[in-house]
Amino acid sequence: MKSSLRANLFTAVLFLPVSFVYAVGFCWCYQPNDIAFGGITGVAQIIQVFVPAAPVGTVTILLNIPLFLLCWFLLGGGTLLSSLYAMATTSLAIDIVNHLFTFPPMDPMLAAIFGGVINGATLGVVFLRGATTGGTDLIARLLKLPLPWLPMGRLVLAVDLVVIAATAAAFQNLNSALYGIVALYISSLVVDAVLYGLDTAKVAYIISARSEEICRSIVDQLDRGITILPGRGFYSGEDKQVLMCAFKQREIAVIRAIVKEIDPDAFLIVCPAHEVLGEGFRDYKKDDL
Repeated sequence: MKSSLRANLFTAVLFLPVSFVYAVGFCWCYQPNDIAFGGITGVAQIIQVFVPAAPVGTVTILLNIPLFLLCWFLLGGGTLLSSLYAMATTSLAIDIVNHLFTFPPMDPMLAAIFGGVINGATLGVVFLRGATTGGTDLIARLLKLPLPWLPMGRLVLAVDLVVIAATAAAFQNLNSALYGIVALYISSLVVDAVLYGLDTAKVAYIISARSEEICRSIVDQLDRGITILPGRGFYSGEDKQVLMCAFKQREIAVIRAIVKEIDPDAFLIVCPAHEVLGEGFRDYKKDDL
């Protein structure tokens, strides 16, 4: 119970600076440079074109209501509360930053690039903590349930791309939409880098005549498990042992040193690995991102 309370408190505190970084990215890069942002706000702006009496803020809230109800039923109350908190803090941060600073326009391409990086990095942190900022981010999180094989960044990209295209058609501003697509693509890459790129792991395949010594040394120094696979050399026809070991990125230098110090003639192959689940790595969680 205490650990859960501590984790929730950490998330609440973490979202405050993250929200202000998100707000700076929006107010500095998107807003003064007329870059299409997408999201539910973009949908509300489109509706206002056809129904001028509909306030953008009110329409945004009304559109979010069914999304948050779906979030409650499908993802649980924890995700709902954290998403409401994240949406509130980011909205408040945008208003505060707009009140304190007036950012001049810059080169639209620079704005699209840096806006996409800032937006993607902050969204990635929010997603990591099991929340969303509402709107299309929440739609992407809900789409993750029936489409678990798709990365979150791609889902956000697909949903916001539809909104940006509709915004361009409604406002007949192609340049704004094109810069928005650039920013959106960069943002999706950064979101995936934050969510999945930080979980870096490697898999080593080792072929050596001194495999037993290498196994003992790796277990003693790194406490990593090793699987021994049977193999046979095609050229020599000799039976060999192939060692397979998963390890963290930071341990690659130690693995390399162990293998080459014991057997300089050993054959070592190191490959990137993703979604490594098990002892010493991530635990499986239902509906994980």
